[in-house]
Amino acid sequence: MRRTHDRGLFAATLFVASVLAPVAAAPAVTVPAAAVGRCHGDECPGSTLSPELTSQLDRTIEEVRQQAGIPGVVVGLWMPGKGSYVRATGVADKVTGAPMALDSRVRIGSETKTFTVTALLELVDQGRVGLDDRISEYVEGVPCGDRISLRQLAEMRSGLFPYTSDPGFIHDLESDPTRSFTPREVLAYGYRHDNTFGPGERFQYSNTNLVLLGLVVEKVTGRPLAEVIREGVVRPSRLRHTFLPAGAEFPQPHPRGYTDQTPTGETVDSTDWNPSWAWAAGAMISDLHDLRRWAEVVATGRLLSPETQAQRLMTLPTGFPGTGYGLGIFETNGWIGHNGSIPGYETVTVYLPTQKATLVIMINTDSGTGNQEPSTLLARAITAIATPDNVYDGSATAG
Repeated sequence: MRRTHDRGLFAATLFVASVLAPVAAAPAVTVPAAAVGRCHGDECPGSTLSPELTSQLDRTIEEVRQQAGIPGVVVGLWMPGKGSYVRATGVADKVTGAPMALDSRVRIGSETKTFTVTALLELVDQGRVGLDDRISEYVEGVPCGDRISLRQLAEMRSGLFPYTSDPGFIHDLESDPTRSFTPREVLAYGYRHDNTFGPGERFQYSNTNLVLLGLVVEKVTGRPLAEVIREGVVRPSRLRHTFLPAGAEFPQPHPRGYTDQTPTGETVDSTDWNPSWAWAAGAMISDLHDLRRWAEVVATGRLLSPETQAQRLMTLPTGFPGTGYGLGIFETNGWIGHNGSIPGYETVTVYLPTQKATLVIMINTDSGTGNQEPSTLLARAITAIATPDNVYDGSATAG
């Protein structure tokens, strides 16, 4: 692949100001009846925001979509006291021209990390693990594992080499993106390299950390991670269409996904690629309704004790202005949550506690514009209009 697969939060330059040039104003987006799908009340397509704000959002989203080359977009913005905005625009299938649908299911990439870490923190609340336990107590063979804590893994401060940056892994995955990987197989790619720094010294986003935490959850519970997440996280949160797949399964309805993460940079349909290589770090599937609910659950700590949630939200510097990372969750200019990127799909699911606002974005490409993530372009543009004091973009505070 041309780009590392350790994407989804801090890929290359995640928080970079948009340089998209303005285009002619687009008409308000109309969602076809077939795209409505399952919805209730303010989850349904439309807007209860002011006409001026609605028009601005319609126009801006369409501008970003067209200029960034995003096939299809689903956006949900809920702002108590001001209203909601729910839209689907563009296409789910570039061949047939089928419209993007609000009830689409998508691969959520690194948003999976919020689920895996929640499962771990529930074990902390149960007294079955400690955040300062060493990973060597649960998983053998981890380089410097007797010095790396579970907390440092969740904070992305372990120093373990990201397996997705290993040339051998990239070669093997691009040679057959439908193949299945086990957690131990992907970790082995990372173990070929020396650790990049000492435990706790600095931040480095790495899927290696979350695969190890997934193995810890399985070791302590004696159950598959997918089952633990389903029973302990998804069901208590009342999520109906969210799960960790065993392989490439992808229930309908879902849009086709498009990526340029190929040896030549050619854009291809990656819908049926196997995400097993991402596992606990990035393989889950969800939809708009569930992500809206999850945004508040994870940001407010509804499944955890107040003490454990406080530790989760104790963010440390990342090197990206305005953005800190806690335990499997980030905070940027007031927004709390995570984003995700996996070949063919990107998502953003964040919650703004000061306004009790929720933003969910789902798109069917991960092909960037320059070095900019398309989902970040959308999130920055939307929040610049809807919450100008809290723009989803670290560069907003970097001058």
